[in-house]
Amino acid sequence: MIDYETLRVIWWLLVGVLLIGFAVTDGFDLGVGALLTLVGKTDNERRVMINTIGPHWDGNQVWFITAGGAIFAAWPMIYATAFSGFYLALMLTLAALWMRPLGFDYRSKLENATWRATWDWLLFAGGLVPSLIFGVAFGNLLLGVPFVLDTNLKATFVGSFFGLLSPFALLSGLISVAMLLMHGATWLQMKTTDQLRVRAEQVASILALATTLLFALAGLWVAFGLDGYVITSAVNGAAASNPLHKTVATVAGGWLANYRLYPWMECAPVLGLVMPILVVFFSRRHQAGWAFVFSALSIAGVILTAGFSMFPFLMPSSEMANASLTVWDATSSHLTLSIMFWVAMFFVPVVLAYTAWGFYCMRGRLSEQHIEQNSHSLY
Repeated sequence: MIDYETLRVIWWLLVGVLLIGFAVTDGFDLGVGALLTLVGKTDNERRVMINTIGPHWDGNQVWFITAGGAIFAAWPMIYATAFSGFYLALMLTLAALWMRPLGFDYRSKLENATWRATWDWLLFAGGLVPSLIFGVAFGNLLLGVPFVLDTNLKATFVGSFFGLLSPFALLSGLISVAMLLMHGATWLQMKTTDQLRVRAEQVASILALATTLLFALAGLWVAFGLDGYVITSAVNGAAASNPLHKTVATVAGGWLANYRLYPWMECAPVLGLVMPILVVFFSRRHQAGWAFVFSALSIAGVILTAGFSMFPFLMPSSEMANASLTVWDATSSHLTLSIMFWVAMFFVPVVLAYTAWGFYCMRGRLSEQHIEQNSHSLY
């Protein structure tokens, strides 16, 4: 049996993989939805855009559901604290996500311009709002979440919804929006033709540059204007989970400590900064496949940068630093992590396999002519 300390690190890695999988797969259809009213100029163009993601969006949601389930089972205290503290934000996210299946199914039911325009804007919100909120949530993790723990380890959120909308958190939200919309634009490059593809290339280049600039600004903010959290007491990685059995301090530049200890981690911010530039390069060369690959790598780089910076912290507390939740003291039991590990070893490859098969079966480009010829069998 794998020892407890190693399992805790493994599950930190696995949840990271699930989050990256969700951002890369569901990220492009969120991006396409948010670009619907910007890139699509005619009704047929917007139908083309919707139908590029129509066969995939519900399968992509599996990554989101799996990541949520993994957090619930592996890090129950994170799940409980986050879902109570971010309750309103999560409800807004879910409400926005509900607009997607409704919009896909109902938009083309009526040949009425007002009806379709209304659903277009709802699909825009269904892509933009979750993209923004996911980034804001990550920004708040770096800032510290306002919660406290009592002696029974019951978490109490002491902040407010609008308190989560600080300048740094909003900057993180803008990074997420630019990054996922860039990803959606690279997807449209691969899946569309004619002027729609040309506009997608132009939009992808602009959003890629915005991603690099915003990510660089956030990096400077973290390095010079944001205190990070550091465990100042001894750590027993095999002890039973209890966040109150440690001491934590906030220090200037604390989120950079791991990069000094493990220089190889610097590959993550390098990916986040350089890959969007390659998206611009390959978009202008009309090489959509490579643009999409480098867009996916930029997403991985941004998420890994946040994870590497914070390790071993999962959810620091801005109100009670010693109660901050970490990899070493916020996990389920050794037995639970062991069972979940072997389940994941079977099901994660299955998810990867059917996802790859779905993309393979639905490969190729969509044109306006194809939409017109199949107007009653497509979205």
